[in-house]
Amino acid sequence: MLILVSPAKSLDLESPLTTRRSTLPRYLDQAEILIEIMRTKPVAELRRLMGISEELAVLNADRYRDFQTPFTPANARPAALTFNGAVYQGMAPRTFDQRDWTEAGKTLRILSGLYGILRPLDLIQPYRLEMGIKVANDRGPDLYSFWRPRLTRAVAEDLACSPGARVIVNLASAEYAGGVDLTGLSQRFAAGNAGEPGFGARVVSPRFEDRDQSGRWKVISFAAKRARGLMAGWLVRERVRSARGVTRFSLGGYRYCPEPSTAGVPVFRQLG
Repeated sequence: MLILVSPAKSLDLESPLTTRRSTLPRYLDQAEILIEIMRTKPVAELRRLMGISEELAVLNADRYRDFQTPFTPANARPAALTFNGAVYQGMAPRTFDQRDWTEAGKTLRILSGLYGILRPLDLIQPYRLEMGIKVANDRGPDLYSFWRPRLTRAVAEDLACSPGARVIVNLASAEYAGGVDLTGLSQRFAAGNAGEPGFGARVVSPRFEDRDQSGRWKVISFAAKRARGLMAGWLVRERVRSARGVTRFSLGGYRYCPEPSTAGVPVFRQLG
């Protein structure tokens, strides 16, 4: 089983680390290519591309300028302990023990516009580069064209080495999940090619719903992000290894609801 999550815009660059372990991103050389492209962008263009304030554009221009390799624990931090948005608040990786970190290294992957794909203890330097930004490069007009073939193969290969069933639990946002050809992997699995090395996977994309002000069930962004983090952390801690096991999730008041669910999209509703 392999779990996919998105990164976060907010970063924690100061809190003490809860583990001394670290690894290096596999596509650091590709990240350097993107950094060189982003270093050519003036602040005004960064504002336009990212839809951010002048202050944030200046901050990120400085980060592109200051990016340096090799990565070491002195100049970079583990990804799962650096991203600090709702997903990571729900996941609570600071509470992982050493066995949890080992499990997470096998089963948890963070999709990234700059680094491509990260294991939780891969070192990163601070950045902002969303997957959906249209950054032209020598492979096409955007980051999807830059990353999708590599990330699809990386996910397939990591899944082949991960414990449990050949299942991808897609807890990433649509923006980041689009960096991997999940449809192609699912179709290979459905066609019976799951035994082919590195190819084919059952893809499960949990959906988290809360009641809106009118009482209707819908996905509410912040709540769903936190719920995706809760599930990711739970899958790691409980060593869940099958699609059926995913439906046992019951944290944060969410419960699996069979009636609105499908095999590929199990629905969890906030029932209190």
